[in-house]
Amino acid sequence: MTDRRIASLPPASRIWAVAAVHGEAERLRRLHVRLWTALEPGDRLVYLGNLIGWNDGVRATLDELLAFRRAVIARPGGFACHVTYLRGRQEVMWQKLLQLQFTPDPAGALQWMVPRGVGATLAAYGGDPRVGERAARAGTVALTRWTSGLREAMKANPGHVELLGRLRSAAVSREDALLFVNTGLDPEKPLHHQGDLFWWHGAGFNALDPEAGYHGFTRIVRGFDPRQRGITEHPAKVSLDAGAGFGGPLAAACFAPDGRMVTRIEA
Repeated sequence: MTDRRIASLPPASRIWAVAAVHGEAERLRRLHVRLWTALEPGDRLVYLGNLIGWNDGVRATLDELLAFRRAVIARPGGFACHVTYLRGRQEVMWQKLLQLQFTPDPAGALQWMVPRGVGATLAAYGGDPRVGERAARAGTVALTRWTSGLREAMKANPGHVELLGRLRSAAVSREDALLFVNTGLDPEKPLHHQGDLFWWHGAGFNALDPEAGYHGFTRIVRGFDPRQRGITEHPAKVSLDAGAGFGGPLAAACFAPDGRMVTRIEA
């Protein structure tokens, strides 16, 4: 059975992967300028999640992602399926926040998420965590009204709801040589049983044998390292997080179908 949560990338000459952006809109714009000149016919593009959160450019980041996607698929031979967005922990927490009225401890959940990056996304859409906490204490009706207001604020920004609604959990190349994830996975579990481990289990990625890799994939590429150790490259795994959102540059890398890294750019 096909798992629609995992993107199967169309046949590609090369695949570009963009690391966690974390709301760094200006870095993303500069990276896109470099990426545009480097793109070749037949290339595909995967954003590795954590697009939002942490910084004050959340809305501008999503606008830039949408604009670049339009440009890419407008190229000769371009199609919508040539650009893929993965879900990261920031997008997961934001979705949880928008459904806070269904959470057993909404005030506690909000207090946990806000200092872990969600506060920036909340502010981007005019939300105030203090108002959310008061709504949580007031009850389900008040909390539903608050989260509905956030949804309406998102809808006022064309394309934002749709972009965050089309996120995938992971992506694989058609040749099953490359696996793209946000943060990690459990080396002992099959691909379709990973669930939320893709964005929470960074330790699993660290535990992967750097030579043997995971379940026959030539290489696993991730976009966010919770421990912020910079870009690392091994024969069977690559971590592309150069520190965007935390004072470092935003990185992207181009991979050949066999998993070889062809080039890397930063902004």
